[in-house]
Amino acid sequence: MEPERNQVREQATMNYTLKNIPEEIYEKIKLRAQRRRRSVNSEIINILVEATTRRRPSVEEILARADELRSHTKGFVTDEFISQAKREGRL
Repeated sequence: MEPERNQVREQATMNYTLKNIPEEIYEKIKLRAQRRRRSVNSEIINILVEATTRRRPSVEEILARADELRSHTKGFVTDEFISQAKREGRL
């Protein structure tokens, strides 16, 4: 019988102390934790989990996202379009 995921996590835990965290980073983590109703420690663990388990989107997902973004424009954005927009003060 295999242990459940939470049981594995509990068995494999370790302690680690973070030192010299810049105040502005700590405050951002603290606010993020408050928004998610977590402790700062739990939020740091969550950030580490996200950073180490994030999967890369597939080519199909990237193309689908590009198509979605393109549908919000009237056509392709070209260098000439950008240059003209700059000349007209729109960018």
